[in-house]
Amino acid sequence: MLNVEDHDSLAGVLVTEAWKRLERLSLPALSKFALCLYKQRRQFSPVIGKIAHIVDMKLDSIEDIRILSVLMISISDVISQSFRDRLLKKAEQLLGEEDEVYFNYAKRITQFLQNVKLTYYPLLEKCNKIFLKSASQLDLHNISIIFGLYEQLGFDSAEFRLVAKQLLSESIDDYHDPETFSKLFFILGPMAGSKVRERLLVTAAHMAEGFSSHQVLGILKTMQKMKCRNSHLLKKMVSVLHKHLDSYHVLQLIKLTQYLMLLRCRDQELFAKLKTSLFGFLKSSVIPADTAAIIRVLAMLPSSQVEEIIVNKATAILPQCNLQHLNYIATALIKWNHYDQLHWQNTSELCVKLLQKINDCGFQRLRKAGNLNLLLEELTHVNGEWFQEVIREQTVATCQHLIDQVTWANLLQLSFFLIKTNHRCPSLLDRIASVTVENTDKIHPFEMYFILCLFSVLNYDPPGNEEFFESCIQHLTSNLSCFETHHLVLLGHVLAVAGYFPPALIKTIFNVSFLSKLDAQLEVLSDTLKQRVRSRLMKLNRAVCLECPEFHIPWFHEHYCHHIFYTGRSRINPLRQHIHKMLAEILGGSHYTRVSVLTPYYYEIDFECILDKNKKPLSYMAQNILLGALEGIHWRCDIKVEERKALPPGAQRIALELLDSKAFIKGSHHLKGEAAVKKRHLEMLGYRVIQIPHFEWNSMVLSTKGEQLEYLRRCLYETQ
Repeated sequence: MLNVEDHDSLAGVLVTEAWKRLERLSLPALSKFALCLYKQRRQFSPVIGKIAHIVDMKLDSIEDIRILSVLMISISDVISQSFRDRLLKKAEQLLGEEDEVYFNYAKRITQFLQNVKLTYYPLLEKCNKIFLKSASQLDLHNISIIFGLYEQLGFDSAEFRLVAKQLLSESIDDYHDPETFSKLFFILGPMAGSKVRERLLVTAAHMAEGFSSHQVLGILKTMQKMKCRNSHLLKKMVSVLHKHLDSYHVLQLIKLTQYLMLLRCRDQELFAKLKTSLFGFLKSSVIPADTAAIIRVLAMLPSSQVEEIIVNKATAILPQCNLQHLNYIATALIKWNHYDQLHWQNTSELCVKLLQKINDCGFQRLRKAGNLNLLLEELTHVNGEWFQEVIREQTVATCQHLIDQVTWANLLQLSFFLIKTNHRCPSLLDRIASVTVENTDKIHPFEMYFILCLFSVLNYDPPGNEEFFESCIQHLTSNLSCFETHHLVLLGHVLAVAGYFPPALIKTIFNVSFLSKLDAQLEVLSDTLKQRVRSRLMKLNRAVCLECPEFHIPWFHEHYCHHIFYTGRSRINPLRQHIHKMLAEILGGSHYTRVSVLTPYYYEIDFECILDKNKKPLSYMAQNILLGALEGIHWRCDIKVEERKALPPGAQRIALELLDSKAFIKGSHHLKGEAAVKKRHLEMLGYRVIQIPHFEWNSMVLSTKGEQLEYLRRCLYETQ
């Protein structure tokens, strides 16, 4: 406990003597000894294994959360999955929520979860509540630790972010040294308002020369999170990097390269040094994961080309690579292959041959896969062109082969995977639905959201569809308190796409106090998530207004939609112009159709026309026709409702929609959820909806203008 160096002979003797007495140590003494070993980096020592065995035998008798949390941290590297689960259940029982005395225990348990790489929501939520109640202990050091643990676990709490932002914003002037300021920048930077953000950037540039190599890496990582394009600060960081470059180990160099590329750094001298260092590590690397990661970032560097050493190193490690490593190498080779073809280089043959070997290794690994959990773990970070175009179908087939291994415990990972593949596999989806219904009470509500997201996005109804959704909805509405405000909005949207509007959820969301709380929390979320939540709230508001008028929820997104559509609308693309000309030819003039029309509730449709009861087109110029005849419909602000007339009796408004590949399940003609909802809502607004799929319009059947004209004519005039 006096921090004797772990290589000191005294430390060795003390460990040996304590080892002899392990069985006789009390639990408090055992926990102290275990912590000493952990701090001396002996976490893989046989003595730790012996301590873990004793804890396993005596777990039921441990009633002190302090002792348990210390032991959990100390033995985390040598425990089995079943023992891990027992420790988690015990920690749940012993961890209280009412007193900040539990702060350090909650911190240790969060550290344990990070050590075992498990995002276990019940315990994380409990720990988070303790952190929120412990404001007096939330200094910069502790906030930094908790943020770091949350980031590694993929867990986020907007409430904790709000508390941290408030505490740190009040004391921003207290951090003058590089160490504390770099921590402040890491936490506060991504969620700071414009004034605080500018102060942070100016101070970072002023302190740049004093940052250590580790702190520079942290600043660049945070700048990338902030999507910061401050050229002055970036130049300062780059100038400091030149003197620190030799001190980075291989994984830090890999991260550094990624950050610099994402920040659009243009320092060619620095990139040349990076390339030299990365090639040095590549030559000596014997670890497949490191080799694959180095190859991946080498391909990111400007004007990078495949070289013989890369091909040789990649070929040598292929048999040892998992799917993630293969994906890294394949992604790099595809990029080099494209570059070579553009610049008439002669190295593309090397890329093609190696890619074929990678494909063979990927297929072989998938065919040999016998454990679904291990496969899903491998697939977590596999994405991109190689995955989607080469091994996606074989991967889904392998999951089908292992379908009996689908349990409630791996539903979340399997759902993530299927959402990512954009693949509609009925047997797997049906299995997920049946396992969910059988184990509803075991699945955490937040995990159930992602399961429902899968069915909503893919627009798939499993057997017993109503039982599945009602079972999930009942579980969710009983546990709404588990969700943060922005998560409830995302949940409401997912259910709305599937056609479900639970009253408890809708009334919770469309409430003034809830929306005020949401506004506050949005300020600390990333820009990407913030935009997604606002968009989903608008879509949910629209769906409730159209499908559930009985809730009497007002439409309050007029200003938001006006801003989105009138600041981000692009010019009409060539395909729209081409079809518009053909519609004019069919209908008798361009004044019989409108392009890029905004409907009530701000749906944008490609083309709109109106046919009277005799299937004759009505001119917009002559008729001055109202955009909609439904009473109570909300219009975009530049339309004056009172100046326009209703549709003549028997007339029909028609919406023509061009559907690209994004509207469909991969390799299928099945519409995804969002496209199906849009059709449903347009029909509620009085439209006859004609959808023109890309696979029909681009087919050989419609290769001539005459065939395209005939196709459009049939769409317009044939009865439904």
